[in-house]
Amino acid sequence: MRLLLLEDDVMIGEAVLDLLRAENYAVDWVKDGDAADTALRMQQYDLVLLDLGVPRRDGLEVLRALRARKQRMPVLIATARDSVQQRIEGLDAGADDYVLKPYDLDELLARIRALLRRASGRAEPVYEHLGVSINPSTREVAVGGQPVVLSAREWAVLEPLIARPGMVLSRAQLEEKLYGWKDEISSNAVEVYVHGLRKKLGADLIRNVRGVGYMVPKE
Repeated sequence: MRLLLLEDDVMIGEAVLDLLRAENYAVDWVKDGDAADTALRMQQYDLVLLDLGVPRRDGLEVLRALRARKQRMPVLIATARDSVQQRIEGLDAGADDYVLKPYDLDELLARIRALLRRASGRAEPVYEHLGVSINPSTREVAVGGQPVVLSAREWAVLEPLIARPGMVLSRAQLEEKLYGWKDEISSNAVEVYVHGLRKKLGADLIRNVRGVGYMVPKE
């Protein structure tokens, strides 16, 4: 999953960036509203973690602009603006959730997981498809009840595919789940990770759609 972090406080930004990357999210970090707006116009994200009091363009303006463009990714506001009216304003502008600084990092992760579940149309924290069960909160994977160990990058490829059975994702779209702006992208990385997943989870779980990309079949 690829996330955009808008945070102008360097200490907070570095802590959240390290936390999210440790959880195997690909993260792009920007420090002002103009940079966030540009990133959102250029890149598709699975979730936006949005501070409000940032330079150049207020986070609330960024939020209203992305919703005006009909971009539907979940947005989690993380800010020190703690009045009830400010929270109402943020939610009415299109935010999906609101957390106040200083926040607990484990709670932040739990809120992110909940929003990603909701965005993929699921309510249950652990889900199973074609005999493969995955738990996003612990990164545990099992086949027929037997645990399977995946690398961080294999997980990053598997999760968006199995979360939306029947949806085809191109190699470029999967690369976006794997890498942030500063990461070096290997030319055949996706193919390598798909090959590894097939060996561990079954040859028929991830299918090629010729000339388009990859998918997990609905049934």
